[in-house]
Amino acid sequence: MMSKAITIAEAQRYDAHTTNEIGIPALVLMERAALATFNNILNDDFDLSRVVVVAAVGNNGGDGIAVARLLHIRGIDVEVYLLGDPDKATPQTQQQLKIANYYHIPFTTDLNHVVNATVIIDAIFGVGLSREIHGKFADAINAINAADAKTIAIDVPSGINADTGEVMGVAVVADSTVTMAYNKIGLLTATGKRHCGTVHVADIGIYAQDRLEHAR
Repeated sequence: MMSKAITIAEAQRYDAHTTNEIGIPALVLMERAALATFNNILNDDFDLSRVVVVAAVGNNGGDGIAVARLLHIRGIDVEVYLLGDPDKATPQTQQQLKIANYYHIPFTTDLNHVVNATVIIDAIFGVGLSREIHGKFADAINAINAADAKTIAIDVPSGINADTGEVMGVAVVADSTVTMAYNKIGLLTATGKRHCGTVHVADIGIYAQDRLEHAR
C-alpha cells in the first residue's frame, strides 16, 4: 500500500488527473471510496443496530450517502442526516441522492437520532475544508462528539485541516478514519492523530502522476 502522506493540493491534483487525464469517472471513484468505507465498517466490531450517516452536499457527503445505500441493501438500519441545500450538491452527490431516493433510504432532520446512534459515519467535510465551521455544521459535529457511538470518518475527520491538523473551530473525534489513496499530512500531527483514531488508507485507484509514469 502507498505509504507517503500528501497535502490538500496534491490530493486535489491527483484526483483531477485520475478523472480528467486518465478518464476514470468521479462517480466510479466515489463508489470505490464508499465500498472501502463499507468494508472497513463490516470488518470492525461495531454495533450496527442504529447507524446514522451525517453528510453534507459536497463529494465527501456523496461518499457517505453511497455508504448508507450499501448498508441499507445489506439490511442494516441506517439513515442520513443531511446538511446543506441538496440543490447545491455536487453532480456526483446529486446522483447519490437520486439513488438513495430510489432505495427509499430514510433521511432525518433530528439531531437526537445522531446522538442516539450506535455508529456514526462522518461524511461532512473532506480534504478541501479551508474555513471555520459554524452554525448547523458545528451543531452536527458537536452532536457526533456527544454521542456514545463509534464514529468512522470518511477521508478526514470533519473540521480537521488536512494540511496542518488544525481544528477549524470544531472537529469530529473519530474512532477510525478511512482515508482515500494516501494518508494526509494533517492526520500525522498530534491534533490530527487525536481526532482520526485508527487510519485505514484505501486504494481506490487514485495515484500520483509520477507513480503512473513509472508504471509504464
